[in-house]
Amino acid sequence: MENNAPSLRDVRKRETIRALTDTARRLTIERGFAGFTVEEVCAEAGVSRRTFFNYFESKDNAVFGYTEIDPRLVELDDEFVAKSGDLLDDFVDVVVRRWEMLDPLSDAPALLQVIEHEPRLLKGAFERLAENERRDVALIVRREGADQTMRAEVVVHTVGACIRLAVAQILDHQTPIPFGRLVAERLDIARDLFTSAQKDH
Repeated sequence: MENNAPSLRDVRKRETIRALTDTARRLTIERGFAGFTVEEVCAEAGVSRRTFFNYFESKDNAVFGYTEIDPRLVELDDEFVAKSGDLLDDFVDVVVRRWEMLDPLSDAPALLQVIEHEPRLLKGAFERLAENERRDVALIVRREGADQTMRAEVVVHTVGACIRLAVAQILDHQTPIPFGRLVAERLDIARDLFTSAQKDH
């Protein structure tokens, strides 16, 4: 995939999304989630209600920054489907590239503060995680075939466990080790465990 510079339109779009999300989070912390309206978010961010709903389905999604699928992510998914290498390696590669593109840890402090003020929003975060996992299962099935659904589920949840362990290490220990390497190390351990189990049988 070529690393073309984003267009001015794409830059403005991302800036608008960022402004709406930052405003929604700040208002959640200041007033509680029920203490403000979409219209107030729009007014403070300087955009129309229509623009808000072009990017977010709901106020909850704005708080979490859950917008429509980024075209850059669609490109990564298409690349993954077109590959024919080792499934685990290819899937980890696309996950790590998504991570590098979106940098989710930069949002972690703000999201933790929001959830501390509104614990009920945690349910939405878990629902989003489950939705993303279902999307990745469908992505692997698209590449491997419908008869590989169970395999796709195992891949997604195994890699997901490695990701959660890697994130925990980053958050708990502020490690300088790159995210991709942290995930790969844990995946190698999982592979060794599975290989040893096969030999024992």
